[in-house]
This record gives sequence, structure tokens and C-alpha cells, in this order.
Amino acid sequence: MESSPQVAVLYQGASLRVSVGGQWRMDRALPVDQALEDIADTHVRELYLEAKNLDSWDTSLLVFLVRLIRTAQTRDIAVNMELPDGLKHLVRMAFAVPAQVGAARASTRDSLFSAVGGAALALIPRLTLFLCFIGEIVTSFRRLLSGRAQMRIQDFVDAVYECGVCSLPIIALTSLLFGLILAFVGAIQLTRFGAQIYVAGLVGIGMLRVMGAVMVGVVMSGRVGAAYAALIGAMRVNEEVDALSVAGISPIDFLVLPRVLALTLMTPFLTLYADLMGICGGYFVGVVILDLNPLEYVTATAQMTSFRHMFIGLVYGTVFGVIISVAGCRQGIFCAGSAQAVGQATTKAVVQSIVGIIVATALLTVIFNVLDV
Repeated sequence: MESSPQVAVLYQGASLRVSVGGQWRMDRALPVDQALEDIADTHVRELYLEAKNLDSWDTSLLVFLVRLIRTAQTRDIAVNMELPDGLKHLVRMAFAVPAQVGAARASTRDSLFSAVGGAALALIPRLTLFLCFIGEIVTSFRRLLSGRAQMRIQDFVDAVYECGVCSLPIIALTSLLFGLILAFVGAIQLTRFGAQIYVAGLVGIGMLRVMGAVMVGVVMSGRVGAAYAALIGAMRVNEEVDALSVAGISPIDFLVLPRVLALTLMTPFLTLYADLMGICGGYFVGVVILDLNPLEYVTATAQMTSFRHMFIGLVYGTVFGVIISVAGCRQGIFCAGSAQAVGQATTKAVVQSIVGIIVATALLTVIFNVLDV
């Protein structure tokens, strides 16, 4: 039959003798409160710890004894241990390295001014590291033009297939649906004035000028940018990137350059494809829902749109391709050495790509409006 943990307290003048016995287990209620109260007696000047009829025990007994000794030390009570050698050794190990004052991190909250200043100061080294990474890519591209880069053509072809051909179905679906939505939104107001034909111009200009490139950028951020960060990040965790450096192969030439070139090259073509799918979606709404003449809708689209709108969309798409590829490869190259870090790098790559697309769209839109393009 299992016995419960026992604590016997005996006063001997100014001395207090605490005897432990029975079975001490973490899943049982421990009689610690009374013993701690007895030590608080101001007449106690010496504490004796002993073990009588002690059966099995675990760390619960050790915790109990440590609490007793610490309470006694705070009241300048001398402690004498008459315990089994193993238990006595563990107790001494618990007090072998005393806690250092100030070692615990204080939970203080910085002021708003201090938090903003800290974030601004932390931004400087990050910006420096980012510019260094851009410089390495530019240097690698110069080596490619001179025929000295260590990039494999097969890697470039595989990257083109991955970010180009494999992305056609998802871009077709999203762009077609977005063209439908854009046409429906325009038709709500235009049908009130009998100007349904201008839906063709609204969809055509919207898709060719901005929205086609934005849809491609968002899709490629989640599909390709995240894949770049996960792939290169996993290689960093497995020390494959370090192995390339040790072998004298530049990771920028071997891993980053083919992917940046492939995505930058394919994004304008994907933008044209997205524009076509979006216009087809608007065509479906105009012909089937608004009951417009098919030839009339095509003619209106050709008359209301021009080559400059398509050119501006291609500029957007090219810039987005650079942003997505650089963000994904950068997060992969600078990924920390853990599986959790790979997931964090992937998330950061997607977030930074989308934020970069939004910022670039705003800046380019202002520039084109100032230039009256």
C-alpha cells in the first residue's frame, strides 16, 4: 500500500527539526505550508533536515527541501542536513550556482518615442544589408554578360518553366474573374445612362494599364516568391548554401541569378496573358449579360485602348517581377538555421512582395501621371 508524503516538525529549544518520510510524488498534495510557517517562527535559530522511513521520491521532495532552505536563509537560520547522500548531493547542486542579481530580464515597456527611435535605428543595418544584396545581384549579372557567371542554363530554363508555364492556369482563372468583376462594377453605373458600351473601355484600360500586372504580381508573390524563399531557405538550413561557398561556387550566381532573371523575364508575358483573360471576362459580361453586339464590343475595346496603356502595364509587370524575385531570394539566402525560420522566411517573402507591389504601384502611378503618359 502506498503511503502519503509525511513531514514531522519537532522543536528543540531554538532548533527546529524537520523529518520527511513516506512516498513523495508530483501527483500528490504536498504538506509544505505548515513546515514553512514553522520556519517563520522568530525563535528558531537552527534548522535540521532529516529523512525517516523515506520510501520512493521524485523532484517534488527536492523542491520542498529547497524551499525550506531558501526560507531559512532569508531569516539567517543555520541549516544542517542529515539526509541520504544522493538527496543531499542534489540539494547542494541546487544551490551550487546562486542566482545573479539583475540576471532576469526586466519586463519594461518602452515609450512610443523610444520604440520609434529603436525601429529607425534597426532599419539602417537592414537597409545596408539589402543594398549589399542588390549589389551582389548586379555584380553577378555583369559576370553573366561577360561569360564568367557560374549560372547553369538548365536552372534558368527550369525557373522559366516553373514561374511561366506552371502559372498560366491560376493567372487565367484569377484574371478572368477579375475582368468579370470589373465589368459588373462598371455596368452598375453605366447602365443608368445607357452607356453600357463604355464597359469595354473600362475593362480594357483597367486591365492593360494596371490591374493585369497587379493580379499577376499578387499571384506570383504567393506562388513563386514563397517557393523561392522556401527552397533557398531549406538549402540554407541543410548547409547546402555553405557547401556551395566552400566549393568556390557563388550562391548568388548559382541560386539567385537564374530565378531573378526568369521571373523578371516572364512577368511581362504573364501580364499580357492576364490582360487578355481580363478582357475576355469583360467581353462575357458585355455580350451575355449586357446584351451588347460582340463585334461592337471588340471594336469599342480597340478604339478606347491604345498601345501606351499596354506599355505602361508591361513596365508595372517588369518592376513587380524584380520585386518578387529579390524579396523571395533574399529571405531564403538570409534564412536562419531552423525549420521554423524557413516558415518565417516564406511568410516574410510574401508580405514584403505584396507591400512592395503596392508601394511600386503608387510610385509608378504618380510618375506616369506627372509625365502625362
